[in-house]
Amino acid sequence: MQWTSVNDLREKYLSFFESKGHLRLPSFPLVPQGDKSLLLINSGMAPMKKFFTGEVTPPRNRVTTCQKCIRTPDLERVGHTARHGTYFEMLGNFSFGDYFKNEAIPWAWEFLTKCLEIPEELLYPSIYEEDDEAFEIWNKKIGVPAERIIRLGKADNFWEHGTGPCGPCSEIYFDRGLKYGCGSPDCKPGCDCDRFMEIWNNVFTQFNSDGKGGYTELEHKNIDTGMGLERLACVMQGVDNMFEVDGVRKILDKVVEISGKTYGADKNNDISIRVITDHVRGATFMISDGVIPSNEGRGYVLRRIIRRACRHGKLLGINKAFLTDICDVVIRENVAGYPELADKAEYIKKVLSMEEERFDATIDAGLSILSDLIRGAIDKNADTISGEEVFKLYDTFGFPIDLTREIAEESHLKIDEETFAALMKDQKTRAREARANISGWSESSKTLLADLPKTEFTGYTDFRTEAKIIAILVDDESVQSVTEGDCTVILDKTPFYGEGGGQIGDSGTIYANENLVNVYDTKKNEGVYIHLCTVVNGKLSVGDTVMADIKDSRRLSIMRNHSAAHLLQASLRHVLGDHVEQAGSYVSEDVCRFDFTHFAAMTSAEIAAVEAAVNANILAAIDIETVETDIETARQNGAMALFGEKYGDVVRMVKMGNFSVELCGGTHCKNTGNIGLFKIVSESSVAAGVRRIEAVTGVGVLALIAEKDNLIAETAKVLKSNNVSDMPARAAAVTQEITRQKHEIESLNQKLAATKLDSLVASAAQIKGVRLVASDLGNSGIDSARALCDSIKDKYSDMVAVFAVHDGDRLNFISAAGADAVKAGAHAGKLVGAVSAVTGGKGGGRPDSATSGGRDIAKIAEALEAAAGILEGMIK
Repeated sequence: MQWTSVNDLREKYLSFFESKGHLRLPSFPLVPQGDKSLLLINSGMAPMKKFFTGEVTPPRNRVTTCQKCIRTPDLERVGHTARHGTYFEMLGNFSFGDYFKNEAIPWAWEFLTKCLEIPEELLYPSIYEEDDEAFEIWNKKIGVPAERIIRLGKADNFWEHGTGPCGPCSEIYFDRGLKYGCGSPDCKPGCDCDRFMEIWNNVFTQFNSDGKGGYTELEHKNIDTGMGLERLACVMQGVDNMFEVDGVRKILDKVVEISGKTYGADKNNDISIRVITDHVRGATFMISDGVIPSNEGRGYVLRRIIRRACRHGKLLGINKAFLTDICDVVIRENVAGYPELADKAEYIKKVLSMEEERFDATIDAGLSILSDLIRGAIDKNADTISGEEVFKLYDTFGFPIDLTREIAEESHLKIDEETFAALMKDQKTRAREARANISGWSESSKTLLADLPKTEFTGYTDFRTEAKIIAILVDDESVQSVTEGDCTVILDKTPFYGEGGGQIGDSGTIYANENLVNVYDTKKNEGVYIHLCTVVNGKLSVGDTVMADIKDSRRLSIMRNHSAAHLLQASLRHVLGDHVEQAGSYVSEDVCRFDFTHFAAMTSAEIAAVEAAVNANILAAIDIETVETDIETARQNGAMALFGEKYGDVVRMVKMGNFSVELCGGTHCKNTGNIGLFKIVSESSVAAGVRRIEAVTGVGVLALIAEKDNLIAETAKVLKSNNVSDMPARAAAVTQEITRQKHEIESLNQKLAATKLDSLVASAAQIKGVRLVASDLGNSGIDSARALCDSIKDKYSDMVAVFAVHDGDRLNFISAAGADAVKAGAHAGKLVGAVSAVTGGKGGGRPDSATSGGRDIAKIAEALEAAAGILEGMIK
């Protein structure tokens, strides 16, 4: 048994099973593809479910993978023990109705004992207590003595989750030696001590469970094998835990280098070192696979682990940005198995640094406030921090509740989870009320939809279609006819496009003679098109033959914007790079909105280049082809697929020459020339690492030109300019006059501010030997506030000042600290940054002088009140 690196172990395993006729597949992304039951892939089998269920035909009946996985149920335990981690890799070999126990068991033994040369006497197989077939294979075919084959019960060696496929397991344990044991003479695999480590698990899916204790044999039996790569590496490298494995240890060593700490010298430092090691490792792979920090779903998982790593960096005394330095090591140690990490390195580090910077701007203020809350609870002999305060920390400072809970538990305090949950629920309810949602329908209506046949969609070629009404709903109940008010109409076929793929639903009319309803929107649910209508005249009944007629001009505008969105994505990739991927879109008659992954705001030159590329392809009048094919053929043709989207056996490929090829179910022009013109209206940020472009096409461009012309004319009128060509000179003259008057006002404000100095100094608060003055100076002006700060700093060395000034919606905070105050620990830059964060702003500067910007003027008083607590946390 020789020392073997993680990368070599991965390759040995995959190569071994390739030699047994398995197809080696790359790791699936951590974001589940077409599986809404999981936030993140958490096992080697998870991405294979569609193959096991028969929903999708596997590329081969024998498959082997090394799958990236994330598990977070024990997130708070990560770091506190060397066993827990969020990210790991799972080796697996799978059979979909092909080989079974007679092959799987010998291959497992062959790989461990022949390829890795692990001594047979150190390996112990376990089987389900009733699985005599597995026993015979281990005992007779492999030659393992009966006393070394451990029979375990259903809780340990039978895989089952409710109804459906299930079966017994056979695990292989490695004997780590007596020193890891419990000392009991009965110690054997299955014991709770650390001596016997499970390294291989074969799941034999051979039964179908009815959920009531009844089992029937499956016609096609499957093999699902799982083996933790890091756990196997522990065995092959003779180390105790995953943090000592070669690739992981090098990441840990980098944390040690940056922090200046010694691993193993201090329990609390060791916890923080392991947290950072694991969390940056997991975050790197999550970002690489398309996850972006957010406050919901998998994005929230990513945000939690990044911010937890940041906090533990603070505990280690790291007072600078450091996550990207750790990330470099993660990429270097894993690029052999995952070459895409090198391609996405800059993007990954940009997302990490932006999240670290965002949290760093508020962490000091948040920690200071949380420290006050903990201290206050302890002083009152309370054991719980209020849910309102916990929610405020989350809402204002971006503190995940998990982080607040963890810090509170370190002081043996709980948090009011119930109140926090109620406040979060209220917040989510307000957001949900703004969105109409079919999921809110009654169960009877949902059942009706589920029982209806799928609608035949004719809208790719026809704008009007003769159809039959097969269902009508009023007030969420099924009815036979409708004569007034709002209703929902289901047809057997329709030209109306149902909202999906970023394209809004069609509008128009459904009519039969004088009987008419307006269709104001169209939705789609599991292939059934749902027409949301208002009765205009007459009566419509189930069974009526009607004409479904979409609004032509609106649909044509939607098609122009949708086709332009395809040209836009291709142009963005051409100008910015292949890292650009669609992160969302919205196509209506008025706008083409496109969200994409990119780590920085686009420059004016980049925007102009993208716009020019789109218009060049419009003016080239390229025919737009739509082809129905299978997914593999589409990919071979270079078709772009939406990340995380589930595609069926037949996909629709939309081609615009060689410039753009995408999978898309939306409606498009026949030729790029039909788009007319394309104009980018705005480019902005949506989230960390996600940008948004809004653009108009066709008649939308004409409307934009008319709007600009009107704006120019109105501006000329206000400036009292005789003609448009005189506007620049007239605007310059007005600006000069305003500047002169502003300087005059500033001068007067400075003189007025100087008169306030004595009263402000007299009102200063004492904070651990340092005096603090915090005041709202209204619209005195930023220069006046700076002059006042300079006077205080020069005259009173023990004083710290924080002032707010605002004019209209513009808000700034100015801070200064005297020399003695700085020596005591005061830092004007950090203080003003934390104060402005209360209002949603940010900023900073030098220890003795700083300026920041604020956002919410209504929170000025709250921000200034927080200054004392923040300053107190700084003073030594």
